[in-house]
Amino acid sequence: MAGGMAADRLVGGCAHFAGLASALKRLLELAFEAAFWRAVGFSVGRILLGFLLSALLGAALAAAAYRFRRVRELLMPLVAAVKAVPVASFVILVLLWVSSRNLSVVISLLIGFPVIYANVLAGLDSTDPRLIEMARVFRLSRGKRFRAVYLPAVVYLSQVAPFLRSGLSLAIGLCWKSGVAAEVIGIPSGSIGEKLYKAKIYLETPDLFCWTVAVVVLSIGCEKLLGLMMDVLERRAFGCWKR
Repeated sequence: MAGGMAADRLVGGCAHFAGLASALKRLLELAFEAAFWRAVGFSVGRILLGFLLSALLGAALAAAAYRFRRVRELLMPLVAAVKAVPVASFVILVLLWVSSRNLSVVISLLIGFPVIYANVLAGLDSTDPRLIEMARVFRLSRGKRFRAVYLPAVVYLSQVAPFLRSGLSLAIGLCWKSGVAAEVIGIPSGSIGEKLYKAKIYLETPDLFCWTVAVVVLSIGCEKLLGLMMDVLERRAFGCWKR
């Protein structure tokens, strides 16, 4: 009996290894197909557009909430609701008003927004009030006060930097997860989500693994590229501030 169990495990392990090998082989095959890169371009463009919009909206509304308490109070329940609603529910609701081709843009925007908003607002709240008071005591003009106190935070030279970096890094991963999930539900033609859906429907396991690996690689690649871009911006901003 023990020998039979050992044989079953060996056969199962070989089957898994064969499945992984066939998936990697299929990935190499897809890499030379134009349809593969069209699907990648379709999804990357829309998900990153949603991420960019969520970053701009989140940062702008965080600044408004920091400046005006009424704005903060109005946004608090909205942000909490967006964070609580499941992605699938958002997808179904958004499909009532938006075509499936632009679905991942809207979903990425909705999912990334509360993360960036909360992190930027936390960073602004952590700004040292003594710096602001110093600017008032020395009667700096509004322009000089902004450059001397708030601008360093905005360009990653003070307390906002780690909050913003953390928020963007987390948001871009969530945008990829939610964006691809939205494509699987909405099935827009020519998207990664459509490829995943068809692979699941037709039981094409190697293709399913291939597209999953592609999503993981693209998500990690975008996150690393974002980190490099932020490093460059920080160095340039720091150099400008020193001058």
